[in-house]
Amino acid sequence: MRKIETLGIIFSNMHDDMIPELTSPRTMGSIPFGGRYRLIDFALSNMVNSGISDIGVVTKSNYQSLIDHLGSGREWDLSRKQGGLSLLPPFGRASAGMYRGRLEALAGILNFIKHSQAEYVVMADCDIITNIDFRKVIAYHKEKNADITVAYSNYEIIKDSGMDSTVFEMNEDNRVIDIALNAQHPGNADVYMNYTVIRKKLLEDLIEQTASRDLYSFRKHILLACKDTLNIYAYEHEGYCRRINSIQDYYLANMDLLNVESRGRLFLKDRPIYTKVRDEVPATYGLDSFVSNSLIADGCVIEGHVENSILFRGVQVGKGAVVKNSIIMQAGVICGDANLDYIIADKDCMIKEGRMLMGFNTYPMFIAKGSVV
Repeated sequence: MRKIETLGIIFSNMHDDMIPELTSPRTMGSIPFGGRYRLIDFALSNMVNSGISDIGVVTKSNYQSLIDHLGSGREWDLSRKQGGLSLLPPFGRASAGMYRGRLEALAGILNFIKHSQAEYVVMADCDIITNIDFRKVIAYHKEKNADITVAYSNYEIIKDSGMDSTVFEMNEDNRVIDIALNAQHPGNADVYMNYTVIRKKLLEDLIEQTASRDLYSFRKHILLACKDTLNIYAYEHEGYCRRINSIQDYYLANMDLLNVESRGRLFLKDRPIYTKVRDEVPATYGLDSFVSNSLIADGCVIEGHVENSILFRGVQVGKGAVVKNSIIMQAGVICGDANLDYIIADKDCMIKEGRMLMGFNTYPMFIAKGSVV
């Protein structure tokens, strides 16, 4: 039997409280993105493209849409007899309650981790839009003889959007020497991507030690507390990276996809982003329709004006309607003569005839799932 070197663990709910508008009906990992994807597609595809074929997805609440999206894992080639995709519910032990942080979540799935024959564990959250090769991170981890390797990206933290950001300070060898949690850092910073590589045996030991002391935060009780006793090294990811921890971040990350250069840096030919495939008819465009610089998914019917926008599957834009700088999720209906600018409309929304809704690029207006305006 082929030995699996690396076990992948994805946390689907770890940052739900950062975007309550989008996570109240679903988990962070199943937030729709870019016209056809879910946020979990990026972490999952990154692992699969890096040769990781044994992956566990840790859930917590509101995960029905996540289960529907992932299914058996066939789209990611994870429907296997050995390894493959495992959905891990929030209560892994009879005595466990709802977990407070990453360490408690890991304690709940400790038997799953111990059952794996892997030597290394790669952990990832769903709040990052990126395309990363974990094989390079693991090779760097081995080269540095590190206990823990954390991936980071250098970018500017948007004001009031850094409450859940972790910033590293490294020495000349890239060993982490200081950590700032919930950083409100002016200008660019080396920000933790919530991607981690660690030897499986060390992870098991840390889980058991912290569980006996009622510790639950991986960032606070492992990275920060053990930065002087463990060899924690930082790996810089220089590719495209967008962190989503506010509704503004979500809007800007989607709008980034309308930029050819950004799309080229994110969607790479040798490392595609996989997602659940739905068989839909092609988009239909009416005789008087106009579409400019937009992503239009299958099944859309466009009879009005669409500009600088992203339309998910099955969206209808009626005659005389104008949709600009907006994100309209699956099965949205924009009736005739409606006018939308800087709007995020969740699934199954209806905007009635003649309505005029307007937000701003730094404060897009959000319309909750299933709303009728």
